[in-house]
Amino acid sequence: MVLRRLAGVLAGTFTGAAALVLLLFAWPWRARWSPGLAAIERARLSAWLGHDLPVGAPGAGYLALRGLAGVLGGYVALVLTFIGLLFVSGSLWAMTYGRSSPVSLNLPGVTLTTESWTIGLTGAVVVLALDVAWCLLVVGAERRLAVRFLGPGPEEVMRRRIAELTSTRSGIVRAVDDERRRIERDLHDGVQQRGVALAMLLGRARHNPSQAAELVDQAYSESRRLLDELRSVAWRIYPTALDDVGLRAALEGVAERSSVPVTVHYGLAGRPVSEVETALYFVAREAITNTVKHAGARDILVVLEEDEREVRVTVSDDGRGGADPAGGGLSGLARRVHALDGRFEAGPAPGGGTRVHASLPKQAPCG
Repeated sequence: MVLRRLAGVLAGTFTGAAALVLLLFAWPWRARWSPGLAAIERARLSAWLGHDLPVGAPGAGYLALRGLAGVLGGYVALVLTFIGLLFVSGSLWAMTYGRSSPVSLNLPGVTLTTESWTIGLTGAVVVLALDVAWCLLVVGAERRLAVRFLGPGPEEVMRRRIAELTSTRSGIVRAVDDERRRIERDLHDGVQQRGVALAMLLGRARHNPSQAAELVDQAYSESRRLLDELRSVAWRIYPTALDDVGLRAALEGVAERSSVPVTVHYGLAGRPVSEVETALYFVAREAITNTVKHAGARDILVVLEEDEREVRVTVSDDGRGGADPAGGGLSGLARRVHALDGRFEAGPAPGGGTRVHASLPKQAPCG
């Protein structure tokens, strides 16, 4: 990484010099060459300095400051690199061919005698360390200049924010519609079928008095299953435990209902705000449900943690992997998280299996 940064700084010497020359001699034709020079700068920042920038038109201020910073930064870096390599090569030459000579260092009250190649290597280490520090300083300065002059302006930031909010609103509408369809399927395939079976059993008991006792027993068992199905549907829509006892107890309930062992590491000091707490719950629950249905995992780990600005939930398993972020369940979770200005990721875990991660700000956005 240090060599890449050094290469970026040295390359910036040439682009900086080109910017200064063009400013001095080709300013009337800046509309022709400034976009190309800005594109070269973005490519250099991205490839060697690890910083990506959106498209923006460079002005005279940026070109002048970038030129001065590039020429000065590259010149000093080149000089320090040359001196450091000179010290290293001289020391290695002296060590290899035995041409080193003793050097006396007279300090107050102390006299030291050492070899010249030792002093050369020590000087090389000091100079190269200064070179690295200088390169990092130049990289930081160039990043700040690029963000200040090439980054989006206030109007562009507002436009992007409006576009993001519009997209998020559409995503929430789709998520709500998908949730309604899922609830309808649950009611039709589960609750409604149980209700039909219960009605048929009671009808048979009514028309067959001799088998009434047996049929009523079957109807009673079917009514219990119907109640369980209703509770399951209500729990999937919104668990009352989330409001009553909080996120930790709600997730422990999910873990108890799971057919795959679930371990919950709860690292939150207090309860998040309601919208954030609900999003964390649904991310964890949907990830667990998908793992149980599709991953063939033997163990599921749920980790909740926080810092000063955000709370995070990570669900990982040791299954076969292959989760599709564009699938119905995960895409709905992503829309829910993005609506709260959060970040959502789903993909392979480092040690195998699947990892689902969501980060949310501690305070939900207003409006």
